[in-house]
Amino acid sequence: MAKDLFERIQNSRGPLGKWASQAEGYYVFPKLEGELSNRMMFHGKEVINWSINDYLGLANHPEVRKVDAEAAQLYGAAYPMGARMMSGHTSKHEELEQNLASFVNKESAYLLNFGYQGMVSTIDALVTKNDVIVYDVDSHACIIDGVRLHMGKRFTYRHNDIESIEKNLERATKMAEVTGGGILLITEGVFGMRGQQGKLKEIVALKEKYNFRLLVDDAHGFGTLGKTGAGAGEEQGVQDQIDVYFGTFAKSMASIGAFIAADKVIIDHLKYNLRSQMFAKSLPMILVLGALRRLEMLKTMPELKAKLWENVNALQSGLKANGFDIGDTNTCVTPVYLNGSIPEAMMLVNDLRENYNIFLSIVIYPVIPKGIILLRMIPTASHTMEDIRETLDAFVAVRGKLLAGTYAELAAEKTVDVSEER
Repeated sequence: MAKDLFERIQNSRGPLGKWASQAEGYYVFPKLEGELSNRMMFHGKEVINWSINDYLGLANHPEVRKVDAEAAQLYGAAYPMGARMMSGHTSKHEELEQNLASFVNKESAYLLNFGYQGMVSTIDALVTKNDVIVYDVDSHACIIDGVRLHMGKRFTYRHNDIESIEKNLERATKMAEVTGGGILLITEGVFGMRGQQGKLKEIVALKEKYNFRLLVDDAHGFGTLGKTGAGAGEEQGVQDQIDVYFGTFAKSMASIGAFIAADKVIIDHLKYNLRSQMFAKSLPMILVLGALRRLEMLKTMPELKAKLWENVNALQSGLKANGFDIGDTNTCVTPVYLNGSIPEAMMLVNDLRENYNIFLSIVIYPVIPKGIILLRMIPTASHTMEDIRETLDAFVAVRGKLLAGTYAELAAEKTVDVSEER
């Protein structure tokens, strides 16, 4: 007799879900309230918010609020109804695609109704079972899930390690010679957890030796990197050598949706083979018109990116001056690495939120190794120097408590389960 399918689920919530009784509603699934900004409300008090990806401060910008409201008034939330191929296609979708393609220096672009599903589907549509995928071991979950759909061979390389990339390209080349397929290499323009740029310049240089195509997920780079904000490829001077470029509206553009850009023949193929778009509703007109205005602001208001980087540099230099380990980030993403257990991490973040009015994201095992606490901050153009000063003071204070064992004692008093092996 077969087992009950739900038996495993009932006995285990998984490595993160096991903390639900202690964490849900506070450490995970928290409720931030008020207008999207550098300061918001959490549990009835104002906190400095370092945990939203509103890089350019557009989420609550008056011009953005205006165009969103006007679009809602004009079209409602439903228009257009249906998938693009059937009944959800408009000239405004085409206009946005043309503007995006031009901005990221590609021949053509195609809108995606949601970034995560779009990336999964893009990988699926680009390869067959005869092709080989080579990808960074630290790739975002949407890339991992897209690779899981692949029926052929795939190889991971050590994070941002060119020697490992080349080794795996050699393996992929041998395999492709057997299967008669090609090679797709996938990396990120910016790795959203640690903040490093993908080594795009070094990767494209390998094209002289190996025959592969390059797909870059530039979710965190689009709008923040490069002279014009066109992303990590522009920043590193290799945008023209990225074969398929992915950008999202969920970070710099403070919206929903995404796009892919490439040569027209590639985009034409993807338009007719992206299952996540062929069988799902078109991006609503509210979001299309909103994205058109946001993109125009991104292109014509360089002061937004300038203010973002003023804040990024002030925060990161301040952290380093105070002896904090922020890894080797070279982007806006600002990680702070501390040593401590999961219960200590929970007490530390509770202290930051309740006594220092600082709200940020906490990352723990299994996302990162055991014994490491990663506090991830996302500076935005909306933050102020006062926000940064208050945050630096708070970090110095909580680090002292962590080193003194204060949080370990608090965890024991509150009977937080300190076992990380269960």
